[in-house]
Amino acid sequence: MHMTPRSSDEFREVMPILAQHRQVIAMDLMGLGDSDKPPRIYSVADYAQTVIALWDYLEIKKSSILGSLTGGYIAGEVAATYPERVEKLILCNVLGFDKEGTDKISQKYSAGFNIKEDGSHLMERWLSRVNYVGKGELNHRCLIDDLKCFGSPIYPGVAAANYFLSAKKRFRLVQCPTLIVSGKKGLEQLEKAGLAKAENQLWLSEAIPHSQKIELESGTLWMMNKIPEEISKIVSCFLENTED
Repeated sequence: MHMTPRSSDEFREVMPILAQHRQVIAMDLMGLGDSDKPPRIYSVADYAQTVIALWDYLEIKKSSILGSLTGGYIAGEVAATYPERVEKLILCNVLGFDKEGTDKISQKYSAGFNIKEDGSHLMERWLSRVNYVGKGELNHRCLIDDLKCFGSPIYPGVAAANYFLSAKKRFRLVQCPTLIVSGKKGLEQLEKAGLAKAENQLWLSEAIPHSQKIELESGTLWMMNKIPEEISKIVSCFLENTED
């Protein structure tokens, strides 16, 4: 499950690699990508229910689940609430936020992205991450995802912001084998924006003490797209390990 405000396109590079040996499914969270907008402001628990609803529809009784940032919070909630349905859990760049950062993120995503008559909103979104993903195709794909959620709250982002401060308590319920994958450069953009702090990044290992942790030297928030071979190898090794 993807981060906010992206879509299942976040996994475009990773999916064909992983799909060589297993079935891989990526969903668009409601309110992002090509999914419908939810009928109201959803909670992370609501989003977890949509995952289970999809699995039920596809007749998937049990699966491993990977989540990136927002998707990671939802994946963790799925594992905490429906432990009988989750084989293994992989959490990528699931960062910690204090109340100050949480409030800023909540305000940002509640307001959403708004169209400006002079079209400057397009350049604003392009420039918002150009220093991290560059001026090429990946930024273009991110911009397309942005455009699909204009004119409304960024629903999954609001849900995640409302969940951040209770996440540690919820994630203590996770019992399945868990892998935490973080990019060493993943904090950079959020720290510069005043949204996250390095001092708040131990919570995940503390909440899930049986978890394994890997930090990637070249990893960023967009590492699914930028280093897909490395990510896929790590994920495959973890899923194939029967000693967890």
